[in-house]
Amino acid sequence: MFSDNENPGTEISAGQTATAATPAPETITSTVQTEEKIPAAVEAQDATIAPPAAGEPAAVTVSPAEPVAAPDGAAAVEHSDVSAVAESGEASTESSAEMEQLMEQYAAPHQAPSEGEIESGQVVAVIELGVVVDLGGKTEGLIPAQEFAELDGPFPLQAGQPVEVQRTGDRKDGYVLLSYQRVRRRRVWGKIEEAYRHKTDITGKVVDHIKGGLVVDIGVRAFLPASQADTHPVRDLVEWKDRELTVRVLKMNRKRGNVVVSRRAILDEQVQAQKQAMLDSMAEGQTVKGVVKNVTGYGAFVDLGGIDGLLHITDMSWGRVASPLDAVRPGEEVEVKILKYDREKGRISLGRKQLLPDPWASVAERYAIGTKLAGKIMGLTDYGAFVELEPGIEGLVHVSEMSWSKRKQHPSKIVKVGDDVEVTVLGVDSNERRISLGMKQAQSDPWQQLAEKYPVGTVVSGKIRNLTEFGAFLEIEEGFDGLIHVSDISWTGRVKNPADVYKKGDAVEAKVLKIDPASRRVSLGVKQVNDIWSSWFEKHKVGDLIRGRVSRVTTFGAFVEIADGIEGLCHISEIDERRPKGDKQQVVAPRSGARQSGLLDPGRDYEFKIVKISADQHKIGLSYRAAQKQAERRDMEDYRSTKSSATATIGDAIMAKRSL
Repeated sequence: MFSDNENPGTEISAGQTATAATPAPETITSTVQTEEKIPAAVEAQDATIAPPAAGEPAAVTVSPAEPVAAPDGAAAVEHSDVSAVAESGEASTESSAEMEQLMEQYAAPHQAPSEGEIESGQVVAVIELGVVVDLGGKTEGLIPAQEFAELDGPFPLQAGQPVEVQRTGDRKDGYVLLSYQRVRRRRVWGKIEEAYRHKTDITGKVVDHIKGGLVVDIGVRAFLPASQADTHPVRDLVEWKDRELTVRVLKMNRKRGNVVVSRRAILDEQVQAQKQAMLDSMAEGQTVKGVVKNVTGYGAFVDLGGIDGLLHITDMSWGRVASPLDAVRPGEEVEVKILKYDREKGRISLGRKQLLPDPWASVAERYAIGTKLAGKIMGLTDYGAFVELEPGIEGLVHVSEMSWSKRKQHPSKIVKVGDDVEVTVLGVDSNERRISLGMKQAQSDPWQQLAEKYPVGTVVSGKIRNLTEFGAFLEIEEGFDGLIHVSDISWTGRVKNPADVYKKGDAVEAKVLKIDPASRRVSLGVKQVNDIWSSWFEKHKVGDLIRGRVSRVTTFGAFVEIADGIEGLCHISEIDERRPKGDKQQVVAPRSGARQSGLLDPGRDYEFKIVKISADQHKIGLSYRAAQKQAERRDMEDYRSTKSSATATIGDAIMAKRSL
């Protein structure tokens, strides 16, 4: 066997000759000469055969296969001279012709092929030692069996088959040793050089995969880099084994036996040719067919035959397409329309829905204002929800048209994608492809039902949803809030900020004070739930003595808390004892709890007398001075009752009467 880079030479060393032993034909009668005539014959023969020219192979010397015994006697005389026999006419004409032909053959110079030359032969037989080849000129050669040891597939040579070989210059078992592989490799390398010079294609088979590429058998083992295997990156090289490929020689080094080939170069030329043909025939508005190459989040790239166009997701269907994979698949053949073609940048915009009827053409006739329809929620935004009425037709329900409630809510709190809803058409704009829809208009007005469900005076319960400076919003039902004004939180009227009383989420009971469906307002009151005034008025009357705590003091008097949530006013004129001008007599010190200054201390409890009641205005007038006098009289009576005992004297009784 020989290596791929072996390039056997064609030169022959000086003095080297090739000798072929050829047996004499059996049909020819050998010319017998006497011992005396042999030298002369040899000299004559040597004179006939010219010596080989310089640089040419030596002439072939032909000798009989077996020595012929020299005849004696009459036989020797009979065959001593061929010319004499011819002249005598005793020999036949046919024998003379054969003799002359033999003489000419032996006289002609025979040049043996050199080692580097390629010879043509014919396979005689396939034996254990190798392949026997007939080279002509009664010369047989042998191709050693070792040259076929590494061949795959069936044996390449059969008996009777022509074959090209090259002599090695050695002999074995009487055969001239030949090389079949050298000739084969010379032919292969010549073919590779021809393909490399003229940039022609060559066919090979993938026999192995190695790091970074493939090994392709093109007669010799060539390297195909992975980057040159296809127009796109190749991930799994194992799958390429045993594939027949057409490649192009990129680099070669015959001396080192290195060849680098490329399949991508051929594909690029094909793509470029297809691309140019497509570009020349392309125009906007044209309908073409292509194959989906790959799909992205915003669309799909379609191979139109060497050039890619973008099919955007918005141009795939008149309806909403959530993902391009819902409309097309890689490898799918699609029919598209060229929407825009930029020759300078080579960009092509494609459309698929443009080949289908436009559903918006008859929207105005089919969706009249006020029509109630059924649809499906397809998308949500901060400002509303998109409802699909039919494939390709969507309308917007603004967040303000989703619920009758005035409380702002995100659309996701009301509906979710996929919900079936009923809507009412509020407006249609075919030019802008917009339809305004309303969800609440498809339902009865709940405020009318609310007024019937909760008449004035009804006590409701709910949770505080929001707090403001002027009141608190109480949720009556889902989506319906009522306002508790700050003045309706407590009977005392001392609440300045509702946040001081409530926090979000507190459960509160309130009474419905007013419902206005037109303005969609509900007024509520907490203090009206427990009317402590009416029950207090039932239990108290003018002249009663009560005990209360001074909550605050003003310039005109003091406010006294006489019950939880109920206050009365003790005017300043009802606090101190009034005396005539110029009366400097010292007044008896008041009972414990009274201040010398005539004012009451905030936070302290005192006894007061009810001097005035106004039930309709929830006002109560108190008097500290009258309560003090009444308490003094009560003490005096108690004192009298104790002095009227058996031990009391007439003087005690007189003194008690004077004190009155």
